[in-house]
This record gives sequence, structure tokens and C-alpha cells, in this order.
Amino acid sequence: METPASPLKEIRTRLRQGAAAGDVAAMAELGRSLLAEPPFAPYDGIKFTMEAAQKGHADATHLLAVFAACGAGLKQDWSAAVDYLRHAARFGSSLAREQLALLELAVDAAPVSDAAPAIARWLATPSPRMVHQAPRIGVVENFLTPAFCDWLIRRARPQLKRAETYGRGTGTASVVAARTGSSMDFPIVETDLVVALVREKIAQICNLPTQQMEHTVILHYAPGQQYFQHYDFLDEKDSGGAQDIAQRGQRVFTFLIYLNDDFTAGETGFPRLDWRYKGRKGDAVFFWNVTPDGTCDRETLHAGLPPAQGEKWLLSQWIRGPVRPV
Repeated sequence: METPASPLKEIRTRLRQGAAAGDVAAMAELGRSLLAEPPFAPYDGIKFTMEAAQKGHADATHLLAVFAACGAGLKQDWSAAVDYLRHAARFGSSLAREQLALLELAVDAAPVSDAAPAIARWLATPSPRMVHQAPRIGVVENFLTPAFCDWLIRRARPQLKRAETYGRGTGTASVVAARTGSSMDFPIVETDLVVALVREKIAQICNLPTQQMEHTVILHYAPGQQYFQHYDFLDEKDSGGAQDIAQRGQRVFTFLIYLNDDFTAGETGFPRLDWRYKGRKGDAVFFWNVTPDGTCDRETLHAGLPPAQGEKWLLSQWIRGPVRPV
């Protein structure tokens, strides 16, 4: 007896048929599917996305803007990213039009080069201040503008779900009692130029490439919700952690941005240091999860403490180190 085809396989078969017949929407949807859902096929995903964009599909063109900004499948080129974003806006993408307004870029400006000064301005990053040397912890004041913070909250709010935690022995994430807040992550198909800019700014602080970054995540805590004491590094002695490290590298760096400050309590606490941090809107705290020699730093034990009143919003960015056998 033949094994029935999976629903996803059937959907992709229909989309391929539509794309072959010249259906632009099918091209765009197929490209997105191949980039967003396993089994992944990034080469084909990018190819179908580009074909749809060339035929004027707004969402596909927006995705090309993201590819150019992130250097994913295309050479990283911020001027080209803005050009794609403008085309997406002209094709009808409200998301693209809103980003151009936020970045103070005109939709109909002719020369691509006019984006360079604006991009340079948005990529400018305040200097960090180290507050602990062992473990290595620093803060960056005014890392993001309030408008960027509001944008990230607005993007995340409709897609929040219960936050998950990496499980010991499994190598997969699941809901656990120790983490009660919500989250939304930005895979490549959900990313926008604002998120890409944030990632570039973080890379300037830690001197690590964006290609080693995990998905950017927005965290939300209602009053009383928290993330109990934990480490961000992966345990090399755990089978699931060891396998993940061998495949993707150790999680060496954590960067947290406070996206709002209209709540009480809700600090990021480091119990072994007897130190807590609560930033103003747009401020950031970062720390290395490993010592300079690459050893897991157990002094980085930390907790996302609960807000007493008001919602707490953070951006969280984990960054991997180089892949090496464990």
C-alpha cells in the first residue's frame, strides 16, 4: 500500500503546478513555504520568491528586501534592500510603506544612493559600558529609538504564544512551568528591515556576525509572569545540548533590549552577583555566556523577574559561537 502524501507535500505540489502555469500568488506562496517549513529548500524558495517579485508581487518583493538586508541568499546590500522595499510599497505592501515611514525614507525617491545616509544614521550605535568583568556584562543606553521599540511590540503582539524552553536530553523546545511569559520569534519570512537593522547594531556591540544569530525573539510578560533562574548556554554534558552545539555552535552571547519601561519591578536579575538591571525604553543589557576561553560561565545564572504592574516587553537575541565537535 502506498503511503499517503502529507498535507504539506500536497499543498506544495499544487503550488508548483500553479507556479508552472504562471500563477504569481502560487510562486510567492511556494517560495515562502520552502523557506519557512521543513523540509526546507532555500535555493528553490529564493528562486520562486524572486520570480514572484519580478512579476510585481508585493510580499515577495518585501521578502527580497529582507534577503538583501540580511545577506540571506543575496549579497548583503542595504541600498538594494531599500530599493526592494520601495518597490514592495509601490506594489501595495502596507508593511513596506510603514517601514519606509519609520525609517524616514520616501516611497517614490528615485536614486538608490539616497538611502545610504539614512541607513548609516540608523546603524549608528552608542558605546557600551561594562558593568561586570567576570562574568562579562555590559549595558548600552539609548540603543534603540522609542519608535523602533514601538514597532517591534506592534509586530509581535498579534503573534504571541507561550514561551518555550530548550529541553534537556531532547534538543527541542517545549513549554515548562519555569517560564510563564509569551514570545514571538522572527524567522526569515517574518523579518523586516527594522529587525535586520537591530541585528546589525547588535553585531557591532559583540563583534560577532549576524549569520551566527538565532531568530530574534520578542518577549512579553504580564504582571506576575517570569522566567525563573536559568542559563542561556547549552549544557555540553546533556545529550541534546551536545548534539546542538556540534551542529550549530554554543550559545555564547545574550543581548536583551527593554522595549518599554511603563511597568514596575521586572528586572533582569543575576543572583550570584547580587545585581539587577532594569533599562529605560530602548536600553540594552548584554552578557557573554562563556568565559574568554570558551568555558560555560556559571556566574551568568539569571532570571527574568516578573513585573508587578504593567506589561514588560523585551527583545532577546542569542548568538552562537563557531561550530566545533564536543
